Amino acid sequence: MSDSEGKILKIYDKSKPEDEDFHDLNYPVYWAWALVAVLVGLVFWLCIALVNAENQRYALITNQCADPVFKGAIDQPCLRTVHSREHWWEHLWYGVTHVKPEAPEKRRR
Repeated sequence: MSDSEGKILKIYDKSKPEDEDFHDLNYPVYWAWALVAVLVGLVFWLCIALVNAENQRYALITNQCADPVFKGAIDQPCLRTVHSREHWWEHLWYGVTHVKPEAPEKRRR
């Protein structure tokens, strides 16, 4: 190897990236994607809880789970299995769009 070849190799040797530091740069990206995955899972879980709560609330309002034996009581097994609207997304849409409770109607005496 001649002296000029050695100088050229020395110049190109400095332009190579250092491989040792690459793995350190990826840890924040992994943490960010893990956080995104956890937050998506939390939103999914909260949507399921909202759909179930709105399903039971609407069944109670429309009196779909009245106990046939005891008047004024609620049939608990019916409340767990009732489908008060046709689709689950109707419960989700109502629950998301109606944040404040509705004002009770004034009773006439």
